[in-house]
Amino acid sequence: MVEYEVTVFTGKLDLASTFDDVYIKLVGSDESPRTQIPRKWIPSLKDTESHLSISCPKSLGKLVLVELQKQNRFFEDSWHPAKVEVKSPEGHTYHFPVYHWITDNEVHYIREGTALTVFEDKCSVDGYSREEEIKKQQKVYCWDVYEEGIPHCLKADGLTSLPYDIRFSFTKYAEITYTATTGLIELELIQIAECKKNFTCIEDISRLSHVHQSVTSDYVQKHWKDDAFFGYQFLNGVNPILIRRCTALPDNFGVTDEMVFSNGQHNLAEEMKKGNIFLCDYKLLDGVQANTINGKQQFLMAPLVLLQKTNDDKLMPIAIQLKQKPAEDNPVFLPTDSEYDWLLAKIFVRSADFNLYELNAHLLRAHLLAEVFTVSLLRNLPMVHPLYKLLRPHTRYTLQINYLARDLLISENGSFAKFTASGGKGAAEILKKSLATVTYTSLCIPDDIEERGLKDVPNFYYRDDGLKLWDIIHRFVEPVLTHYYETDADVQEDHELQNWIKEIFEHGFLSNNNSGIPQKFTTKNEMVKFVTMVIFTCSAQHSAVNSGQYDFGGWMPNSPTSLQLPPPTTKETATEKTMLDTFPSVNTTVHAMATLWLLSKESSDRVLLGHFPEEHFTDKFPRKRIMEFQEELQRLSAEIKTRNKDLDLPYTYLDPKVIENSVSI
Repeated sequence: MVEYEVTVFTGKLDLASTFDDVYIKLVGSDESPRTQIPRKWIPSLKDTESHLSISCPKSLGKLVLVELQKQNRFFEDSWHPAKVEVKSPEGHTYHFPVYHWITDNEVHYIREGTALTVFEDKCSVDGYSREEEIKKQQKVYCWDVYEEGIPHCLKADGLTSLPYDIRFSFTKYAEITYTATTGLIELELIQIAECKKNFTCIEDISRLSHVHQSVTSDYVQKHWKDDAFFGYQFLNGVNPILIRRCTALPDNFGVTDEMVFSNGQHNLAEEMKKGNIFLCDYKLLDGVQANTINGKQQFLMAPLVLLQKTNDDKLMPIAIQLKQKPAEDNPVFLPTDSEYDWLLAKIFVRSADFNLYELNAHLLRAHLLAEVFTVSLLRNLPMVHPLYKLLRPHTRYTLQINYLARDLLISENGSFAKFTASGGKGAAEILKKSLATVTYTSLCIPDDIEERGLKDVPNFYYRDDGLKLWDIIHRFVEPVLTHYYETDADVQEDHELQNWIKEIFEHGFLSNNNSGIPQKFTTKNEMVKFVTMVIFTCSAQHSAVNSGQYDFGGWMPNSPTSLQLPPPTTKETATEKTMLDTFPSVNTTVHAMATLWLLSKESSDRVLLGHFPEEHFTDKFPRKRIMEFQEELQRLSAEIKTRNKDLDLPYTYLDPKVIENSVSI
């Protein structure tokens, strides 16, 4: 007889243990007896270990999997095993990563932890195959169409129908529920939550934001009127993906040299040639029907904004046109106009920016695409696949947070419908228009920065930190994947990998060839770049467009979610009262503040980029690369902190110390 020493680890999650009977079988070239795992009658709630010895008549040879089975004892009870470790009589220790909720009485096959592509996998065991594992997953994770023209999503009949493996932890769910229900109380706004009146003075707005001030939100409140800060936000605010260098004025932008260079010392053609002119065009908002709030028609413009880089490296707005079509009642506003003409024009731009940014840069390009990457991963790759092991940490909580976003934010009765100009039908229209413009280039920050002509713009911290993060992620992904794919032919022949990218193209980008998204991988380099983009999108890019929402939007005048008056059609008519009457009502403002507070709130059980509490990889090579990845991220974090010490307004959103691994909020 030979003995196998087995340790079964229960996950470090609340309610992870079970009262049910649990059995294990070891499988190699032969099988062990089915053996019950010992348990305590009153198990701890999480993080337990069970030890047992399994006797076999002879060696089982190289272990390839373990079978786990739970049988209900008193009532239906779930169990979350983290991993199984087996020490063989020959002295070798095998690792079997699980990290999977077991809720039924079926046999679950857990592969040994060595990552294997389909052409390397020689496992042949009765009852198990990679194909069967994938078929089972595809029954659990099905595609659905939430709205025609936008990326497809996970099919779910309700919150409780979501698969256990992608649900929030008890801690996460409790915290997000608490924040959602107490946001107005925490911000001390509950008493005016139903007030539909307009603000009568700027001091009343100031009183709303005295709670939970940060360095950035305090700066925003003090500088929101400044042209320099208005320009700065296109680079380092929550929407850094819109601005581009202008080499030729759009035909529909009625700005002239005389308007912006009244002294005659410069002209636009000359400044564009020098690379000093930049454009922000909100054309995706053109024609979108604005919402009705509190029974009042709201207004949402599609502005064009021209900016100039000055000799002291500031980005200053020099012209604003609030509607796309030039007309007599659509003047070009200038910094030389009256105080409230110019300020009101900038307010309309900031409101347009909020509505486009939330739906395009944030919801579509981070959340919805991350969901597509996740669903395709879970449908097409078995747990033993190296890409599954690499990407699984970057899918944590994404499917549930997106279900909640559809249910509570962009649904017919969601927060967007109630408190934003783009709510309701407008949101769906903007999402459809935006998806049609998403390109592979725009999702890869090195290509995007070059395509927008922003490689040498000063004080562009999103670009500086983002490019460094991209390179660090790429240097991590490349050796890990090429360790398993030695040749381009290996990539081409992996049908599981090819099915993953195929479904992303079809369900995420709706088979739009103009997007430039690959439909298949033909080389290792193509695969590595795409996977780098996926990790960057799910971690760094989401942090860049998510984490500063309350910082920049908590002070409503800097980011109005809606506006109650149409834009001025002539100049010299705007006053402070015009501005206050244009701002959203009190209840719209405070509910929007509470939503932004919720969306910016960090969870106590978040997992940061580079941290892998679930040990999917057990091979020495990828584990060494993980350590190097973590070291590079630590060095970048130190660099960013050192730089920020010298900035009036630190840029923190791409510091690895604040970036989560996944889209989870």
